[in-house]
Amino acid sequence: MSTWSDQASRPDDRVIEEVRSGNVDAFAELVNKYESRVFMIVRAHVPISAVEDVAQDVFVRAYRALSSFVGKSPFEHWLSGIATRTCFDYWRKTYRSREHSVSSVTPEQSDWMEQILATESRSRYDELTRREEAVELLQTALGSLPAADRTVLTLVHIEKHSVREAADLLGFSLVNVKVRLHRARRKLRLAVEEMLASKGVPHE
Repeated sequence: MSTWSDQASRPDDRVIEEVRSGNVDAFAELVNKYESRVFMIVRAHVPISAVEDVAQDVFVRAYRALSSFVGKSPFEHWLSGIATRTCFDYWRKTYRSREHSVSSVTPEQSDWMEQILATESRSRYDELTRREEAVELLQTALGSLPAADRTVLTLVHIEKHSVREAADLLGFSLVNVKVRLHRARRKLRLAVEEMLASKGVPHE
């Protein structure tokens, strides 16, 4: 008789086949195995208050789509794509309702904002950071962007995925992501410039 630990270490394809054969409870093995991975992805993309609900939605979607998994890539990669697209759908819904609350900004995100503005706006950014308003600025700027723009920026500039990896995770074409990324950078820079101007930070 196999123990729980034996089952937990079973290859994904065996568990998936068992679920497909009618043993719904076996899906819990996949949830237990990849829960931390899904939560890590979701926490990077949505407000902390929404993480649990979005993560749960990821596994619901994965279960419903399990019949479409053909094993061309590892299950973890397939599941990561579902998690990323679920976060994208969260922001698409949020953007439509114009609710722009975003998650806490990490040091990596602050570094990214500095890189985004490290052109003609560098000294203005430095002035802003001395006022300790950079985090608020980034939250508001990201929250003002459409879902797709925010997601591709986060994947490429914050999570350091390649453009091809971002396209794969989102299910977009490579060209689509490249175009969106270019437009999103410009939109973000304009949003930041407008907010800086509204705060009285002079343009160079």
